[in-house]
Amino acid sequence: MLTDGPEPADAAPAPAPAPAPAPAEKQQKAQQQPPSKPLAWTHKAARAFSSPTIYPPTLPFECGGAREYSSYLLYALIVGVPYMLKRMIGFSLGTYFVVAAILALPIGGLTLLVHSWIVSTPTEQICALPNDPIESYMTILDKELKAKYNGYTKIPMEEFFESYFDGDIDLTGDALAIFENRYDWAVFPITIRAAKFFVLQLIPELVWHSKKQDETQVRDHYDRGDDFYAAFLGDRMTYTSALVGDPSKRETLEEMQDNKMRDVCERVGMRAGDRHLDIGCGWGTLVAYAAKNYGTDSVGVTLGRNQTVYGNDQAARWGVGDSARLLCMDYRDIPRRPRYNRITCLEMAEHVGVRKFKEFLLQVRDMLDDDGLFYLQIAGLRGSWQYEDFTWGLFMAKYIFPGADASCPLNWVIGQLEATGFEVRSTQTIGIHYSVTIGRWYENWMRNKDTIVKSYGKRWFRIWEIFLAWSIIIARQGSSTCFQILAHKNRNAFDRSALMREPFGYGMPSGSL
Repeated sequence: MLTDGPEPADAAPAPAPAPAPAPAEKQQKAQQQPPSKPLAWTHKAARAFSSPTIYPPTLPFECGGAREYSSYLLYALIVGVPYMLKRMIGFSLGTYFVVAAILALPIGGLTLLVHSWIVSTPTEQICALPNDPIESYMTILDKELKAKYNGYTKIPMEEFFESYFDGDIDLTGDALAIFENRYDWAVFPITIRAAKFFVLQLIPELVWHSKKQDETQVRDHYDRGDDFYAAFLGDRMTYTSALVGDPSKRETLEEMQDNKMRDVCERVGMRAGDRHLDIGCGWGTLVAYAAKNYGTDSVGVTLGRNQTVYGNDQAARWGVGDSARLLCMDYRDIPRRPRYNRITCLEMAEHVGVRKFKEFLLQVRDMLDDDGLFYLQIAGLRGSWQYEDFTWGLFMAKYIFPGADASCPLNWVIGQLEATGFEVRSTQTIGIHYSVTIGRWYENWMRNKDTIVKSYGKRWFRIWEIFLAWSIIIARQGSSTCFQILAHKNRNAFDRSALMREPFGYGMPSGSL
């Protein structure tokens, strides 16, 4: 069941385990036993989520990950395995270093895979699992799958969503409510299928990132149909995080997207006549908004054909067709002269890729006026990862945002900006805003279920249902987040005084000592 209820009875003694089982088998057999009586709720987490606009957690459980993973063991294996081969085969010291470099990535991947199956649950929890059987959350229709996962046996999350998309599993209730309790019915190991996807598809995409690859991925994704995206994005057709303006009330998606566009324009100090470039502009709403409300000469660039048509039509409807234009082209083909006063890039840079990221930032710097400002909004990951983060990330790479491999921790993004000649003026983490945004998208998607199933089929509906429901939680708990970064060229002559702001609380009684 998905709500609080009577505490289950104490479990009967478990039978003796089979001798020397494999780690995964041992874990599965342990899960088959009725769990012991759960601890009482502390409700510590619920108090922090008092805003009516937030989607509060019902089971903020911690997963194993970086804190339990031993980097020292990894380093020992990277050094020790090649050394053992050197002793066995007898190759030279130079060959040893070559072999160690070649084996480092496979050894690291293998240790992560094994550790994800055997890692213990962190003991520092503020709540207890309901300990309900898996049948409380889902109906498994496939006989072989049902024989494997039943009662208190938890299903690997990757196996769950693949089976759900294939129609072998049905949910017993609302996807978001079920995912809030996911630790009661799922585990998060790196499966062999996920590892194969990482090695055979994700790594080649990360290394290559050609124009043709990016064009194919973007058009396969974003040219699916404007009606598909309108079913969850709503009237603004903006596929980036919005901003909550007033946490004390429940704002609409449109109000929050307007908050975001106004925030971006004010943050970069847009003025009438500014030459503004929006890289990866989507359906062009920010481009038209800036031209209409700030008098800018705005250009948006996207690879999506449908997005280009939609955005130019929208600009014409808003009466700014002459000053707001969308171009359908690769970002690498953007004309670099004349330079731009303001450059914005909202959640497109992830698709540039890790290997091309520095090259992309150098291009942005070359296109920006010496006294111009660059606003980068980019999705990122936490450095202190948990295994759920990996499972979610591989799911997103496979089904939702293929090629978006430059979603990295903040320190990496800042380092890239500084290495390419930018000075970072300000940063802000807006993951909780993203959680609310995705929550509104989820509500829209569920309202339009019949239309989507009729036009695109049950499988596409279910993929986005899981994406949105899970991502509400992922963004709220910090697994993935979003960064707002304002930067400018790091030049001695740049007028930094123009960006000075009042300190928080300035003008208020300070309680002087």
